[in-house]
Amino acid sequence: MTGMITEDGTVETLEVPLAELRPALEAVLMVADQPLDHVTLASAVGYPAAEVAAALQGLAEEYAAQGRGFDLRNVAGGWRFYTREEYAGVVERFVLDGQQARLTQAALETLAVVAYKQPVSRARVSAIRGVNVDGVMRTLLSRGLVEEAGQDAETTATLYRTTGYFLERIGVTSLDELPALAPFLPEMADVEDPDERAEERLADSAHGATGPAQDEPPEPE
Repeated sequence: MTGMITEDGTVETLEVPLAELRPALEAVLMVADQPLDHVTLASAVGYPAAEVAAALQGLAEEYAAQGRGFDLRNVAGGWRFYTREEYAGVVERFVLDGQQARLTQAALETLAVVAYKQPVSRARVSAIRGVNVDGVMRTLLSRGLVEEAGQDAETTATLYRTTGYFLERIGVTSLDELPALAPFLPEMADVEDPDERAEERLADSAHGATGPAQDEPPEPE
């Protein structure tokens, strides 16, 4: 246990040993997801607020003098690490490279089905494409191109739709502006519903029929 004198002169007992001030501030700021004021930081590291404020200012000046790739700034009443302006382009390229990686042909085809048939269940997309699309759908979800859109009233299957980010990436403002490709996709009524097929096979099994065939292997992402 360690004692600390607060700004009003009272003694506060800390539950953890007192760490060196500047490294402690750096450690907390490194994991902060929003700006933190010096009082909050003082509570976190166990030092008087005035001493913390001085240390923060000292760290900011030190980083600037050393020409680090980041700054410590007091913005909107809170302290946070920021990329220095001259290195913003490097960070932007790093962040965008992963997002701009090209989609596979399988992903593009699956995305097209979702775009023109939304809201649509994963099983129906698989039926239209004739292959298992579980892995591809996970990729599209992680890339922010599709999202969940509730459940089907009859089958309770999760439905999917494209996102605003999808529209942004292809350069349109609404789904009405999509090219007229829908006629080339089979109509839902003409596609065997895998969910209904599974229910029929379960019913057949209950009457002694042969069990369902093995599912198709997942399509590569």
